[in-house]
Amino acid sequence: MILTGYEIGRLVEAGRITIDPFCPHQIQPNSYDFRLGETLLIPTDPLVDVRKPSQMVALRLPSSGYVLSPNTLYLGCSHERMGSRDFVAQIFAKNTVASLGLFIHLAAPLSHLGSVSQWTLELHAVQPLVVYPGMLVGQITFWVPVGEPCRYIGKYANDKGPVASRIHEEFITASDDMCREHDDDPNRPTNPE
Repeated sequence: MILTGYEIGRLVEAGRITIDPFCPHQIQPNSYDFRLGETLLIPTDPLVDVRKPSQMVALRLPSSGYVLSPNTLYLGCSHERMGSRDFVAQIFAKNTVASLGLFIHLAAPLSHLGSVSQWTLELHAVQPLVVYPGMLVGQITFWVPVGEPCRYIGKYANDKGPVASRIHEEFITASDDMCREHDDDPNRPTNPE
């Protein structure tokens, strides 16, 4: 069940949803419009190795705008801190930017219960496109979960600003046999992210 925009606003006031800063005029019928933050992470290495930390340089978006080039993945972030302990959030591009060929996420639109952060946005433009800090770029929706809640306590909880992939932290030096041996471990975390 998706929350209406009015319900999102009511639950922000009640403290059950975090959107900070919150602007009532950004409420939509069943979502809330969010803005692009001021920082981009830009890859500096033409070859990405998932076993090594990503090589990125941070750029503060100028008020005059910045040109996104095709075939480059930029990591941006939402201006707002957003999330909830009680509702599952999901982001989408606004139609106005999607129709210009800007993807704001390639495959990670869903949050976990308990995560409140500036969302890292996976920005990919299919054509050269100028973006500006503070522009309305996406929509966040909130959904009612069903079942016993499992709160997120992983490595991306409560992030501030864009965050590069931390997949390199997931690689272990143990053999495959040791990994299989621990699959039945009752003390193994249920949400290792």
